Formats: sequence, C-alpha cells, structure tokens
Amino acid sequence: MAALGVPFDAYEPGGALHLAHSPCPNDTFIYHAWTSGLIDGAPATRLTFADIDVTNSACARGEFDVAKVSYAALPHLGPEWRLLPAGGALGRGCGPLVLTGPGGLAGLEGRRIAVPSDRSTAFLLFNLWLRDLGGPGVSVEVVPFDQIMPAVRDGRFDAGLVIHEARFTYGEYGLDCLVDLGEWWEGATGCPIPLGAIVAKSHLDTAAVTDAIRASLDYAWANPEASRAYVAEHAQEMSDEVCAKHIELYVNEFSRDLGEEGRAAVTRLLGGAAELGLVPELGIAIP
Repeated sequence: MAALGVPFDAYEPGGALHLAHSPCPNDTFIYHAWTSGLIDGAPATRLTFADIDVTNSACARGEFDVAKVSYAALPHLGPEWRLLPAGGALGRGCGPLVLTGPGGLAGLEGRRIAVPSDRSTAFLLFNLWLRDLGGPGVSVEVVPFDQIMPAVRDGRFDAGLVIHEARFTYGEYGLDCLVDLGEWWEGATGCPIPLGAIVAKSHLDTAAVTDAIRASLDYAWANPEASRAYVAEHAQEMSDEVCAKHIELYVNEFSRDLGEEGRAAVTRLLGGAAELGLVPELGIAIP
C-alpha cells in the first residue's frame, strides 16, 4: 500500500469523508486507490458518483466534503469551500466541442443548442466564443451529456455542446464539429483549459486531503492495471480504447499540481468572465 506519512483526523463521526466525483475514467483512475483503501494514512471515504452538473449545484448548497466541480462554478461557491491544487482536469487539446448534424450550420442566430450544464466550464467557454462571434442569439437547454449527441443526430437540437469522451465518438453519430472550443481558447489566450476543479470544505485539513489525492494519483500511474477493471465498470459502456484515450487526455501533470501555468489559466478564464459579467468575482483563493 502507498503511505502518506501524515495522519488524518476524523472528519465526521466514523471518520468517513464524503467525496463526490463523476464515473468518468479520468476520475475513477485518479481516485481508485484512495477510495479502495490502498493509501495508508488516508481517511475512509464515502463515495458518491455524480455528474458535474449535480456537484456544481450540490456544493453551492454546501453538500459533500470534497467534490469535483466545474471551474466555472467556483465563483458561485461561498467561503466554506477551498480550491485544491490537485485532482482536477486542466490541459491542452481537451476542450469541449460544438457539434452539428452533417453539413454544419449556415449560422447560429435563433438556433436551439443542447448543453450539459449552465454552470460548466464548457458553457462558459461557449458563451465567450459566442461573444467573440458578435453575440448571435441562441436558445439553450440543459440536457444530460450522454443524451446530447443522440438528440442532435435525431434533429431535436440544431447543435450540441459536448464534453468528455464525446470528442472520440461523435463521428459514430454522424455529427460534424462546428468548433473545438479548446482550440479556440488556446489560440486566443495561449493558456491551457481549466475544466474540472477539486474543492474541499475549508474546515478540513486541506493540505492532508491534497496529499491523499496525490498519493492516489501516484499509485494509479505506478500501477495502471490496478484500476483497469474498476474504471471499465463505471465507464458507461465505453470501449477499453476510449477509456485509455480519456485517461491519457485528462490526467496529466496539472492533475497533480496546478502550478504557475495552471493558476494563470484559471485567473485568465474566471477573471475575464467576471469582467464581462458572465460570473461573479471569484471569492476563493487559487492555491
């Protein structure tokens, strides 16, 4: 077993820390060792699998102890939360896509767009991109992310904003990519894309929680076979190849530490969005 060398106090009666993250391969890969009790010195966890749209709103209500949320949701969280520098998703070449049916669209004005969340980084990037286009008026509807591509394919929406493994599979639905918002963001700013953040209640020993996350990630990198079955079990019918691509894309050195480049990217995204009135001013410190 991997060891932290830092003792944890009990976070609640029984010592269980309520952790929430998605069932996507990048999260199950990172957190498998911790939630499976493979890290000596780490607290017991009570795990809830939840889509990021659920955790965004749940954390705004004060639920969970540690959770994966959208970076775009951080300005909506209160001072009881702290951003952790590890365990999240930030990188290059991993941005959301706007998909259409074959042949694309002549324009966006008046179009109906399916989006996975209205407080996600994907949606924030989408709105920044629309402003860059001159602000065409569109109608958006929140749809579970795994239902967006079928809905666009079937003509229920003119376009869909997709995330996660959809960048590997949208061709199977006969869809075209109108824009890669990651490429657009990186080209406009030179920054990597801040997608998913890890937050913890501020009364916790957040340094120790960060140590547990890093130890779990280090274990996963050193023992990739250990989590393979667990990742596949929760991968929502993804092929092994897609799971591997998902992990390779979304789990990187930023997952272990934001670093200066990561912090600059978060500041650029949320500071710029706040100046445009798209989100409130960020009230959580960037570690």
